[in-house]
Amino acid sequence: MHIEPDALLHTLQNLPHQPGVYHYFDASGRLLYVGKAKNLSHRVKSYFRFTPQLSPNPTLSTRILKMIRETVSMHYIVVNSEHDALILENSLIKQLKPKYNILLRDDKTYPYIYIDNSEPYPRFEITRKVLEGKHVDYYGPYSSGARDLLDSIYELFTLVQKASCLKGKKACLFYQLGKCLAPCEHEVDPKKYADIVSQARYMLQNRKELADALHQRMMHYAKQLRFEEAQVLRDRIERILKMESVSHIDLADNSNYDIFALASNEHKIAIVRLFMRQGKIVSSSHDVVSKKESFDRDEAYERLLLEYYKNDKPPVIAPILLAHPFETMPLVSDHLSQLFEQRAHLFIPQRGDRKRLIDLALQNAQSLLDNTPKERYDTDAAAIASLCALENLPEHIEVFDNSHMSAQAPVGAMITCKRGVFDKSAYRHYHLESRDEYAQMRETLTRRIESFPKNPPPDLWILDGGATLLALAQELLSSSGTYCDLIAISKEKIDAKAHRAKGRARDIIHTTHGPITLPSDDKRLQWVQRLRDEAHRFAVSFHQKTKLKHDQESHLLTLKGISEAKVKKLINYFGTFEAVRQASESEIAACLNTKDAKIIKNLYN
Repeated sequence: MHIEPDALLHTLQNLPHQPGVYHYFDASGRLLYVGKAKNLSHRVKSYFRFTPQLSPNPTLSTRILKMIRETVSMHYIVVNSEHDALILENSLIKQLKPKYNILLRDDKTYPYIYIDNSEPYPRFEITRKVLEGKHVDYYGPYSSGARDLLDSIYELFTLVQKASCLKGKKACLFYQLGKCLAPCEHEVDPKKYADIVSQARYMLQNRKELADALHQRMMHYAKQLRFEEAQVLRDRIERILKMESVSHIDLADNSNYDIFALASNEHKIAIVRLFMRQGKIVSSSHDVVSKKESFDRDEAYERLLLEYYKNDKPPVIAPILLAHPFETMPLVSDHLSQLFEQRAHLFIPQRGDRKRLIDLALQNAQSLLDNTPKERYDTDAAAIASLCALENLPEHIEVFDNSHMSAQAPVGAMITCKRGVFDKSAYRHYHLESRDEYAQMRETLTRRIESFPKNPPPDLWILDGGATLLALAQELLSSSGTYCDLIAISKEKIDAKAHRAKGRARDIIHTTHGPITLPSDDKRLQWVQRLRDEAHRFAVSFHQKTKLKHDQESHLLTLKGISEAKVKKLINYFGTFEAVRQASESEIAACLNTKDAKIIKNLYN
């Protein structure tokens, strides 16, 4: 296929012989690919043939050949080193989501439990980064359950329960409950305390025995008719025993390894991470994601390591075992060495115990592929993708709505859905300044786009609105250089109005290719409606809370003698306006004075 040459050819002929990052764009200006190069001129020119005319290099892989055939223009950024190019490339891929790059989402963090042995009465805590000090021991990383393990240690052992306890000089409730020796008040032999710490360390590393000890404590609570406490322990035991454990393999030495493996079939990619500490696998995690035509195993391994280690030195630096080599392995190794502040060791084991670990990871990855049938969600998502001509299967979706009442207390809301499950921890709301709905949506979407560098865009945006708001979202995404699929959903207008209360008004799905009207019993329409309704519920709920707060504040400010400073003092003291309303006259008087307290209670009464 012939490429329109002039601008592109001129750019190619004038590429510098320096490290950098390059971008390929299609005819509509959409970003197709972000790549890095030690030498921009050599790398980029390798994609093309220049005689008899500019065309794709026929020796390219099918995936890259397809990409180059779509390319009509390119940009590049010069950097100081190949390492800088690697970092910039990874950042841009996460933020801009180019069509042909691999983006393996891993928004988890992997916490460690640590103890600072330099303290006279040390405590176990959770951290996600390296702490200062040479006498800190780390346990983990834990892909799940770190909090359950920590809570269990403090349930079973008479350790100092809270960091603030040692600052006091009097024994507290924990001492009375028999959960702490109270070294803050009583003289406690450091050796006796060290023995308790040693027992706790052992339990951290032997979860089955930890669960057995919790079970005994649970039965003790049950016999004392303390059923709520027994139920808490029962649920915690279940979670601890369910913490992912792929094997009881034990190398009978003190080996530490971080193990990564990828396996794929026609439709899915399975990613397995294993973490071995002191010769035992302490935790594991896995992901199964849809395989796109742009999948490239080399790039997938690079993304996997860059995403796992991010830009933080891990508390425990272990040799890294990989199931397969990849093209940029030396470059990634150099990057990790800088990050770790010591040499990073990447291995592709061929024999021995380390090969057994890799085989175990691959076996689990293959098992995940074999035992992950095509789910109902895949079918529904594929139907929506086909109906709306989406480029990606919508596995990660964000839905937006705004709410206000006569332009008062305007708020924006975003809900997140991942593979059919609402992820409420990722819900976001925004206080808005704008007064009309168009400007409010612009403000909400702009705020979300500004967070793309830290929280990459999803596969699909859904807006509660019509074609006008859809065009707005297209404009904002395009101006940010980012792509994600877009649809909107609005009520059919009756009597020139589109209110939800308008009887039998039907919902219309708006796509970048035009509107789609479906019967009310169509499962695809109901799929979108379910997401829209959750976003609407979340927006209205937050608006009502905001409006109530504003109303209560404005009512208080109308009272004679109650200034804005006094209102702020009340909120700082009680926390919320609802808490002020619930407070007694004497409690308010303790914050302000008796006269003001009477005035405020008369208002609420």
